[in-house]
Parts: sequence; C-alpha cells; structure tokens
Amino acid sequence: MSGSERLRSAFTDFFVERGHEHVPSASLIPPDPTIMFTIAGMVPFKPYFLGMESAPWPRATSVQRCFRTLDIDVVGTTERHCTFFEMLGNFSFGDYYKEGAIGYAWSFVTETLGIDGQRLWITVHDEDDEAEGIWRDSVGVPEGRIQRMGDDNFWKMAETGPCGPCSEIYFDRDPSHGDGGGPAVSQGDRYVEIWNLVFMGLERIPDGTLKELPRRNIDTGAGLERILPVVEGVDSMFETDLFVPLIDKARSVTGSSAHGAQETAALRIMADHARAMVSLIADGVVPSNDGRGSVLRRIVRRAILKANRLGASGAVTVPMAEVAIEALAAANGALPAGRDMILATLEREEAGFLRTLQRGTALIEEEIARGESMGCIAGTVAFTLHDTFGFPIELTREMAAERGLVVDMEGFAQEMEAQRHRAREAIKRVHALAGSQGAERYAGMLQATGPTRFIGYDQTDAEASVLGVFFPAREEAAWAGRAVEREDRSLERRRGEDGSAEGRPVEVVLDTTPFYAESGGQVGDSGEIVVDGAVVRVLDTQHGAPGVTVHRGLLSGREIEPGERVRASIDVERRESLRRNHTGTHLVHWALRSVLGDHVRQQGSLVAPGRLRFDFSHHSRVGGEELREIQRVANYEVLTNAPVSTTVTDMSSARSMGALAFFGDRYGQEVRVVQAGSRSVELCGGTHVGALGSIGPLVVVSESSIGSNTRRIEALSGMPAAAMLLERAGAVDSLSRLLNVEPMQVVDEVDGLMGAKRDLEKELERRRVQRLTALARDLVASAGGDSVVVARADGLAADELREVSLQVRGGGIDAVVLAGVPDPTSSKVAMACVAAGGYDAAQLVKSLAPLVGGGGGGTREVAVAGGRDPSGIDSVLAEARRILLAGA
Repeated sequence: MSGSERLRSAFTDFFVERGHEHVPSASLIPPDPTIMFTIAGMVPFKPYFLGMESAPWPRATSVQRCFRTLDIDVVGTTERHCTFFEMLGNFSFGDYYKEGAIGYAWSFVTETLGIDGQRLWITVHDEDDEAEGIWRDSVGVPEGRIQRMGDDNFWKMAETGPCGPCSEIYFDRDPSHGDGGGPAVSQGDRYVEIWNLVFMGLERIPDGTLKELPRRNIDTGAGLERILPVVEGVDSMFETDLFVPLIDKARSVTGSSAHGAQETAALRIMADHARAMVSLIADGVVPSNDGRGSVLRRIVRRAILKANRLGASGAVTVPMAEVAIEALAAANGALPAGRDMILATLEREEAGFLRTLQRGTALIEEEIARGESMGCIAGTVAFTLHDTFGFPIELTREMAAERGLVVDMEGFAQEMEAQRHRAREAIKRVHALAGSQGAERYAGMLQATGPTRFIGYDQTDAEASVLGVFFPAREEAAWAGRAVEREDRSLERRRGEDGSAEGRPVEVVLDTTPFYAESGGQVGDSGEIVVDGAVVRVLDTQHGAPGVTVHRGLLSGREIEPGERVRASIDVERRESLRRNHTGTHLVHWALRSVLGDHVRQQGSLVAPGRLRFDFSHHSRVGGEELREIQRVANYEVLTNAPVSTTVTDMSSARSMGALAFFGDRYGQEVRVVQAGSRSVELCGGTHVGALGSIGPLVVVSESSIGSNTRRIEALSGMPAAAMLLERAGAVDSLSRLLNVEPMQVVDEVDGLMGAKRDLEKELERRRVQRLTALARDLVASAGGDSVVVARADGLAADELREVSLQVRGGGIDAVVLAGVPDPTSSKVAMACVAAGGYDAAQLVKSLAPLVGGGGGGTREVAVAGGRDPSGIDSVLAEARRILLAGA
C-alpha cells in the first residue's frame, strides 16, 4: 500500500471509529448551479449546511476529489499548489462544534500521524476568542504558537453562501525554508498549512450581510497533497507517490534531463494537469469551447505546450494519462473503468490542438506582418488569437519576439479582465437567483413543515392541504407569461382587457401532490388545484427548495388560504406524453451507447410533452447509417413491450445493478433505479410508462452539434412520431407519382436527376467561362495597341465584369474599366476596374460610381462598384477615358 493510500485509510478509519459516516467522494461536477466544479470537501454537503435538506447523519467524513484553477498560474513554481487535489474532511451537522473539531484534528495529527506537536502552529480569526481558548487551555498549545489573522481566517466558498471563522494548523518545516515568527509574519515557505477547521455558523446573502445558519456546523479540510509530504518527511508534494511516477513519465515523453527552475515547473505542470484531466473526463467533462469543457481544454493544451517546450516530439497526453489513471485508481474506480474512453478523448483533443497550432501560426504570421510597421502586436489581436482560436499567449509572445516585436500585454490583460468581469457578473446573477427571496422562503418552509409528499408515480389526483399561498411580485412572476405561452397559445382569446392572462399569478405549496416538479430534464406537470370558489390553473411545477414542490399558476376566484383542503389534479394526457418521452429518452441513451460506444455520456436532456431532446458526448457527427441503427435497436426494444420497473435502493446496490448516473444530478442516500426492458438501467426520479410498448414509435428528427465533442438528438414518440412517419410516407408517395416510379425507387431516381443537374451546371459553367474568355480576347484586340481598355459590357454581373477585366489585364493592358447593365429588366448598374502600373483602381471607382448613383471600393489593383442609374453609363465610360488618358 502506498503512502497516499495509507493516509486516506488512516483518516477515514479515525473518524469512522468516532461515529462519522464514511461518505464516498462525489463527482467533480456538482449539482449546485452556482459553482462550476467541486472546489472543496464541503460542496456535496452544502444543502445540509444551509438547512435546505436534513442531513442523513449527524457527522460524516470523506476524501473528496476537488478541482480549481484559482492558483493555476503558480502551479509548478511552488511546492504546494495544484489544480486537482483530494480533501480529507470531517463534518458535523449541528452535532459537535469548535471544541470537538479542534480535539479531533489535534489527536489525528499528533497521535495517529505522529507529527511533532512542537512543530505545529495555530491561527485563528481576529475575533475568535473561543477558538484560541480551546487551543490554549484544552489542547495545550503554547500561546506563543497561536496567532490571530484577519480575512485569511474567515472562510467562504463563494460571494454568497455558507461561511464562518476558521482556524488553521501549520507545520514548521525548519529554518532552512525561511524566517521564523509563525505563519502570520513569515514570508517564505517555512510554514505549510495542513488543516483548516471551518466553524460554519454563518451565511452571506446576496446583499452582503451575514446571518446565522439554522444550526452551527463544522467543515474541516486537510489537503492530502499538503499533509502527505509532512508525514513522509519530504519537502514537496511532488516528491510523494502522488506525483513521482508522473514526473518520471513527463521526463520520458519529453526527453528532458534538465533540472532548472523552468524545466522543473513544466514537468510539475504536466504531472498535475494529467491528474486533473483524467479525473475531469472520468466524471463526464468533455473538451469544448465553453463552460467546464473549456477549462478541461485549457489544462490539456497547457500540458502539451509545456511538453513541447521541453522537447517532446510525439504524443504527450495519452502516456501521461495512463500513468495518472494507474496512480489514482485506488482512490477513484471510475478511472480504470473509463480508461479507454479517457485515452481516446485525449488522443483526439491533442491531435485537434496540433491542428489549431498550425492554423494559429499562420494567423499570427499575418498579424506579425501587420505589426512590423508599429513594432508590436495589439493586445486585442493577441486576445482574439487566444480566445477565439485557442492560440496560447505564450506562443504569440515567443513568435513575436523572434521577429523583434513585443505584444501589448497591458491591452491583452485588459481584454482578459473584461472577460473575467463578464464571467463574474454572470456568476453573481446565478448566485442572486439561487439566493432569491423565493428560495429563502421555501427553504424556511422546509424547516417548518418538512418536504412535500409526492404521490404522482401512482396517482394523478389527490386531496391535499394548503401549506402556503404566495403572490409573487411582478419580477418574480415572469414565469407566468412564459408558461402560458408554452402551454396554451390559444389563451390569447382569454386575456383580460390589460392584455394579461386571466387570473392572478400565484404559487401554492401543498402537503401532498401528484404534480411532478421539473427535474432530471423532465418539465413540471400542469393541471388544476380546485376548492370551492377558486381554481388555480397550474402552468408549471418547480422545486422551490429541495423537497418543496411549488405549483405555479393563475388563480381565478377568491384567494385560497393555508389550511384549506383542495383537490389537485394533473393534466393526464400531458403526463402520459411526458412518460412516453422520458422512457424514450432512456432507450435513446442506451441505443446511442450500443451503436456508438460506451464513451457516450448524457450531457443534458429535455423531456417535454411534444418531443424529447438528448445531449451527449461524442467526437463526430452521427452518420445516417448510425442514426438508422440507433432507431432500429430502440424500436426493437419498444416492440418487445418489456416491463419498465423501478427499484428504490442505496447507491452501492444501484451501481452493482449497472445503473448509469449523470454528472450534475444530485442523488441522496436512497436512489431510484429505472430499468426499461432488459438493456437500459439508469438512476432516475422521473415518471415512466409501465411497459416499453406504450412509448409507440421512436423517430429521430434531427442530429446536430451544440459544441465541441457534444451532440444533440431530437426525437418524437407516440402519436407525434406516428404523424411524422405518415407525413414522410405521404411525401414519398407524392414524389413517386411525380417521378412515375415506385416509392422504393424514388431515391435512385432523384439521385439520377441530381447527377444530370450537376452535369448541366458544369456545362453551363464551361460555356460561361468560354463566353467571358472570348469577350476578354475581343476587348484586348479592340485596344489596338493602347494600354487601356474602357468599354460597355451588358449582361454581366459585377463579379463577371471583374473576371473579364482581370483576363484583359493579363493580355498586356495596364488599366481596364467595364460597365454595363447586368439584367435588362432591372435598373442596376455594375462596374469593374482593374489597374496596374501608376493607376489606382479604388480611386478610379470612387470617382466614377457617383455618375451612376452608386458607390464601390476595393484595392489599388481591383475594385468593383454598383449603381442605380443606367443613363449615366456613357458618362462613366467617357470620364474613365479622360482620367486614364490624362494619367498615361
């Protein structure tokens, strides 16, 4: 067992023995929309800390894989920074607080790991007298090794959300690593933070104020990569078993034997990024130009560039990834299981990047040519190369320097900051949405009344008690218009005098409901909530907070009061369509993996009443034969009419059943496994048909790209699919009658007609070229030895005039001006000028075009123009002769 494996095991064993639930690492892709990646060990537990959900256990421990790029620019240059890391953590959900967390941390570090307590320093927040007292009086740390720090000892995950004072444990490496005096004053790398204890009792809301959380919680994090070097007595994480095999491989693939600072940093970056890229891909991220995929693409390209600078001439990412998978396999079983898919993804990405480098090199050569007159490359140009074409700024600077130019890095930095500002503003908007007044309201309801009981798997209507009725403000009720538009376009005739839909926007919470709240791609149910004197036409159903179902609709009649008994009924026909499409989505997913391969992973979906949409990872267009095979195998399963069954079990059992889970989805301790026939097994909370035959025909209507390595299929099921098939069959029948062939011969007949059309077009083009060449030859002959040709040429478009003019100039003529009417039925004028020697075609066009009421432009050599007054053509030709003869 390696040192890292022993450390993971020792940590979890320590806390399990002390009553903590061992929770497996969650995905690097969190269900929380306010963050892109799992950046801390507490992320999977955030709903418990916020009080939005009840924690299944009072205390827990985990070894959570994390990824963040906050320090990416210093990775490799220090002994302790990395992008991918594992966070050892123990958590308390309203159970123990500061004294318990501090006691556990000290006991594990000094007793289990055997680290000398005399070499440990403690920091606390400026105002945290309680924590300082526990360290000093209960643990026995000398007051001289406890230091107070300001914002450094106040933890927050983002601009909003859980936060609180924290206390950190630092290890004193020794005087050879820097000045003494403790972490609060030392400027070197002498003091290394190995554990952070967060006393999470506060939440920062969007307006910036702090409020107490419903319960005081503990979140601690000890970075595996930080603490392992201390345990093993080495200076750097890069000297541990986590990195040594990767750095050795990096030396091998680059052939580098240098040990300078730059070379060492590059090798470390390659090692760190290899760990990150395989972990991200294993959790479902695919390289792309936006979102998570763009971050993955960046680190892949960064690793390749570092390798190239060290001398690599062959493939880099695949051999590095192979070692990373082996090194991390014990901690993440998804890595060896997804090995082939990970390596194939990286192989394609590296090949694509090498093509990008070739294109970027050509582009920057053009910019360098333009920049030579100014001595620099503009920052906006460098940013465009970086952002649009993926060309690294380092290479831009390097290539510019080789030509004696500099890059305007200040301008580049301004563009980058503007981009970051846009990203921050977008995140703030998401945070504001997540922390809206409505979300707080329903989180409070969850605490007061508990979760809504959903009975919609088996029932379509129910008696229920009203728990809450809310009339949202105008800005909060924007959903009303959108939902009405989506659900009932015929409602226009039922709008009131002010143009609004009949009824007052309202949100209703019931204790029990048959309405399915939008989740997992399936849109929310619609229907009615009825009580004497009032009706709520439910347009949409959402989760106001995890577990709280909110029925959004339009209220007609009197106001409904909390405590009243109501009748809640869903739109059954709409629900049945949703059932068909949701089970159909599962079959499409299975069929895609069956035909294209197991690398296919769901990237998103929409289950709506009239259609289904499925986004998935795949590196190329799905061909026609593949699409037909996907539909064939899916419809074959439908025809078996096999039962669709659901099982509620724990995650471990679900995985043993072969159930597929998807990044970004949140799963609790109990999960629902949907088995659609004998092939498709997925974790899913949606509504489904009872047997596959109920889906009816499944028809793919489109396949398209929605981003790099991500495809989208849209399909129909049931009667919409049958209607489309009938429509297509009708179109084929109509064509067969028009073509006077059997329906099965239509394709061959049309293919033949298209071939004949292409042959005719080629013949027409050949004759057009002949005609233009003959005209050019006649014009050269008509010059009679003159160096200029000015003539009228009707029946030719501007591009044809340009083509003729170029041929005329090729016959030894210095300047050519042709003008005419392209189409005798119109009043438009076309003109072309071609010049050489001392003539300027662009200036000539500028002078002539106004004579026909038009304008134009071009270069000194070639210019074209247009106008609206054919009567001025003779004047154009006369003026052209005057100008050209005067300049001769």
